[in-house]
Amino acid sequence: MLRISDLYKTFNPNTVNEKKVLKGLNLELKDGDFVTVIGGNGAGKSTMLNMIAGVHFPDRGSILLDGEDITYMQEFKRSKYLGRVFQDPMMGTASNMEIQENLALAYRRGKKRGMGWGITKEEKELYIDKLKVLDLGLETRLTTKVGLLSGGQRQALTLLMATLRKPKLLLLDEHTAALDPKTAQKVLEISEQIIFGSSLTALMVTHNMKNAIQYGNRLIMMYEGKVIYDVAGEEKKKLRVNDLLEKFQSVSGGEFANDRMILS
Repeated sequence: MLRISDLYKTFNPNTVNEKKVLKGLNLELKDGDFVTVIGGNGAGKSTMLNMIAGVHFPDRGSILLDGEDITYMQEFKRSKYLGRVFQDPMMGTASNMEIQENLALAYRRGKKRGMGWGITKEEKELYIDKLKVLDLGLETRLTTKVGLLSGGQRQALTLLMATLRKPKLLLLDEHTAALDPKTAQKVLEISEQIIFGSSLTALMVTHNMKNAIQYGNRLIMMYEGKVIYDVAGEEKKKLRVNDLLEKFQSVSGGEFANDRMILS
């Protein structure tokens, strides 16, 4: 479903602020893979997602999505193939619009718009059914402005919007980092339910090593713009946080110095 080949990216080249972020990144995802991504600050995790989404273009290398070369495809054109949830709960929804209006926008992703009624009766019934899955009581609040929801409710709604039209690839960029632990756990459970329930292919960047081990069928660790560890199946299920720390130290030749990930 996704093939990243020999991807390089340098920001501010030939200046004092030059930063080489991706250095020959290679990664392949099969259809239905749910891959968690961990790594220290500056490992290139978010840059990789931005490359896939089209926010930035690589200096060289290629990105194929379901066999189609999207390496230099404009962001708005490839958006119909992708779903994305950001770290900030405020980024994925329009706060001044109703819940049902936000869902209607998401439901029309990649489709032509006409002059018919904005939300049909059939659509409203669909939204109610989908919102019930979240188990947050939002199915009875379709006309509520999204700006009145909590951060966790907004993030769960964003997740639903990102998957309302089945994307070829779902990108989760530390989507629970801004939430309190209890709410974060709820959103992660919803994420897993939607991903496996709809047989989605997903990449989830996280700073929480326990969550990286617990969720998904595969885990990759990035360091200095490359994948340095890739584990799946039964081997992944047996992992512990200490195993990841030891693996990082053996491959990188140094200690894992990211307090945010260790404390999580």
